[in-house]
Amino acid sequence: MSERSGIITFQGNGLTLQGSPIEVGDSAPDFSVLTTELAPKTLADYTGKVILLVTVPSLDTPVCDVEARRFNQEAADLHEDIKVLTVSTDLPFAQARWCGASGIESVEVLSDHKDLSLGLAYGVAIKELRLLARSVFVINRDQKIVYSQIVPEVTNEPDYEAAIKAAQAAL
Repeated sequence: MSERSGIITFQGNGLTLQGSPIEVGDSAPDFSVLTTELAPKTLADYTGKVILLVTVPSLDTPVCDVEARRFNQEAADLHEDIKVLTVSTDLPFAQARWCGASGIESVEVLSDHKDLSLGLAYGVAIKELRLLARSVFVINRDQKIVYSQIVPEVTNEPDYEAAIKAAQAAL
């Protein structure tokens, strides 16, 4: 398994990312995650859609909460063929509770807790914490990566505008 350091920090302390790095132009790797109802989801479930794939460490933290709410707000105004997925390693039960309390309706929240399938496939699994790095990928209808951002400091928010523009351009 590939490991990379010097990519992200948490409060200034370096962390190790596990998995293969993904670059713009690459084919989107498959993954297997769970919905809040424990149903499996894979990349194939979104065939024909543009995917704005957002990974966060934990929805129960302030920055992740703000980010997920912001993408939920933005998703409400996006074209119906753009699917916003927010993935964390939180348990599906905790995700369902958080979504209900936060009024999340326009974003699909998914859990990578079981196998770190998505985290490892996209190179955003944090070795030291078994969490996902804060990142955003846009996958076009041909399942190619057209935008990629791994946020260097885990406590910072991503570039929302750039990600949304990339998703809209991929339609």
